[in-house]
Amino acid sequence: MDEHQRPRARRGEPVRPVEGSADPALPVRPPTFTPRTNAGRPDEHGVRVVGSPPAGTPRRPSPAPPPAVPAPSTPAARTAGDRASQDRTTGARTPVSPIEAPNRRRRLVKRIALGTALVLALLLAWPIGLGVWAQGRIAHTDALSAAPGTPGTTYLLVGSDSREGTKRYGNFPGQRSDTMMLLHVPTHGTPSLVSLPRDSYVAIPGHGENKLNAAFALGGAPLLVQTVEKLSGLTVDHYIEVGFGGVKGIVDALGGVELCYDRNVSDPKSKLTWVAGCHHANGETSLAFSRMRLQDPEGDIGRTKRQQQLISAITHAAGTRATFVSPGRQVALTRAGTDAIVVDRATGIVDLGRLALAFREASGPKGFHGTPPIKSTSYRPGGVGSAVLLDPNALPGFWASVANGSIQPQGIKGVGA
Repeated sequence: MDEHQRPRARRGEPVRPVEGSADPALPVRPPTFTPRTNAGRPDEHGVRVVGSPPAGTPRRPSPAPPPAVPAPSTPAARTAGDRASQDRTTGARTPVSPIEAPNRRRRLVKRIALGTALVLALLLAWPIGLGVWAQGRIAHTDALSAAPGTPGTTYLLVGSDSREGTKRYGNFPGQRSDTMMLLHVPTHGTPSLVSLPRDSYVAIPGHGENKLNAAFALGGAPLLVQTVEKLSGLTVDHYIEVGFGGVKGIVDALGGVELCYDRNVSDPKSKLTWVAGCHHANGETSLAFSRMRLQDPEGDIGRTKRQQQLISAITHAAGTRATFVSPGRQVALTRAGTDAIVVDRATGIVDLGRLALAFREASGPKGFHGTPPIKSTSYRPGGVGSAVLLDPNALPGFWASVANGSIQPQGIKGVGA
């Protein structure tokens, strides 16, 4: 036998001859039996035991093997979820591989981006959808004249005394304009909110001279617009009419508004019962608050002040955080508002939003809010009863300052204003 084919013996043991070999020089290793002992295993100090322990020595129990972890279903590396499962089972912390860490970050970034996109989509879709819904609910009427435009933007706000939707006052034939306000936003300068007393003695186109609210009774919105344009010299760009029932609905949709009046009132005609001071008023009380004048020493002028206060309170409440974060309140306010108003053919929901902003600015400390200069509040020309006579000498300068924005925030406020 070639020497390369001979099996190599371990050091210190005899060599077994190859089967079929006649070489007598190769001794045969006798079979041996090794009992099962702790030989070769390390003790608690890490020293490997050689040989069998002495007789009578108790056998140290072997440590329990760690619980088996099922192998992954595929030969690929375990995922983060598998590692997390194993970690929960064994309590071991398995490091994330440098290849898998960027993948986890990318997945997290994608989830955050998707969530952000959904939130932005909802934030944009809600006001757009609400605006489209409101636009479809607005009632329109013919109101504007064919007069050439004037600089700036002019809104005519009219409180209609049609009494539709109110149980307190019953249903009376016809309708009257109980409240009239001219809101003008000049190109530059001070915005103005001018309350026009309904009993102002003015010239009505085609009908001679009469009280201002007679124009609404005689020819509706178109004749009232023409009368106001003739009085002020400003072309009306937007006409907004609010019914009495709408005031109640809007205030109730807002959950009430804060109103102040420094006199005690118990008026049987308007049904207003008021204790001097500031109170949180509901729709019915707010409506009576804006109509009462018999127990007001300022009469019609005092009523215009309270009407301005009410509209300012509504505008403020509509712009609060409570309304902004409450979709239910937004829907209720939109429904009540669109049920209450009638606008000209060219006015839309965007114009109404601009109107609200302009109203807040004009009724604030940087705007003018008051009445035209008044000469007498008990003028009796004959045939129309007691009327309000505007000062003919001061009117031209007043309207000019309103038009160009030069009027001072604390400017002319009229008698009793």
